[in-house]
Amino acid sequence: MKVFKGNKKTLPVRFCKYCNKPMTWRKKWEKCWDEVQYCSERCRQHAKRPLSRKDEHS
Repeated sequence: MKVFKGNKKTLPVRFCKYCNKPMTWRKKWEKCWDEVQYCSERCRQHAKRPLSRKDEHS
């Protein structure tokens, strides 16, 4: 990845697998950007649990 020059438009974007919100690259994710799939812990937990009967009818 190129060195960040202060323009956030040039940062890579990825979409959350659960809610489809855009996630912009963060310094925190520099070493694991290829593994980032969810925007939050909440989305990660919801995506991994099986559907309940309430969720099926929604």
